[in-house]
Amino acid sequence: MPSKFIALGFLLVTTIAAPVSAQEFELTSTTVFEGEKLTDAQVFEGFGCEGENQSPQLSWTGAPAGTKSFAISVYDPDAPTGSGWWHWNVVNLPVSINSVSENASGNNTLSGEVTEIRNDYGTIGFGGACPPAGEVHRYIFTVYALGTERLELPENPSNALVGFMIRANMLDSASITAVYHR
Repeated sequence: MPSKFIALGFLLVTTIAAPVSAQEFELTSTTVFEGEKLTDAQVFEGFGCEGENQSPQLSWTGAPAGTKSFAISVYDPDAPTGSGWWHWNVVNLPVSINSVSENASGNNTLSGEVTEIRNDYGTIGFGGACPPAGEVHRYIFTVYALGTERLELPENPSNALVGFMIRANMLDSASITAVYHR
């Protein structure tokens, strides 16, 4: 019996003495919102859709200690492909960046070592929502805090490889899931 009390006392002391954790890693946006429908600004122009194909504004706070760079992805897990649909992958965002402006993709505002990957439409940069008519799809906007300054990727990597490398170097992530239907 006494050993149970000693163990309980140790657990209580270590819990009380534990440092308060850092701020939670959080993603916010002025253009996409949790559970809400995307606007025409984030809808693809083509494939039967009529939108503005603008990447959203995104901001993040509370990156964990040891973060050396960030990556962003936009993924539709509901696409009828068997593997989802990658709308945007951005890697090698310096740790000094904590936001991207609306319509940043393809407008030379993501420069330097920042790399936009070819999306599943076959173009470099952001490709907006365009689910089949009558279907509601989820769009997961995620920022990743990475423990490496740069992801070493081959020329024209697949989105699957980019996703693998992001997750292999990920310290934390934060997401917003929006929806779209037509």
